[in-house]
Amino acid sequence: MAQDSVYGVVLLVAFVAANLPWLSERFLLLVKLNKNAGWRWLEWLVCYGLSGLFALALEHKMTGEVHVQQWEFYLATLCLFVVFALPGFIYHYDLKKLLKA
Repeated sequence: MAQDSVYGVVLLVAFVAANLPWLSERFLLLVKLNKNAGWRWLEWLVCYGLSGLFALALEHKMTGEVHVQQWEFYLATLCLFVVFALPGFIYHYDLKKLLKA
C-alpha cells in the first residue's frame, strides 16, 4: 500500500470513528444503550483512542517502528478529532429534529 493512501485510510477511519457516537444508539456498535450525552462523549473518547491505536499499528507496519511524539502532537490530533466529529454532532442535536418535523 502506498504511503499516501495510508494517510487517506487513517483520516477516513478517524472521520468515521469521530461521528460514530452521534449516529448510532449502540455503544461502539456492540451494546444497545439508551445513550445520553455522557455516554456519547465517553464513546467518542474511546473512538479517539482506538483510531490512534489503529494509526500507530499502521505506522509500525509501514516503518517498523513508532516515532515518539510529545504532548503537542496528541493535543493537535484531539482537536482534529473534534473537528471531524462536528457533522455527526450537528446531525444528532440539530438536523435530526428538523428532519422529523
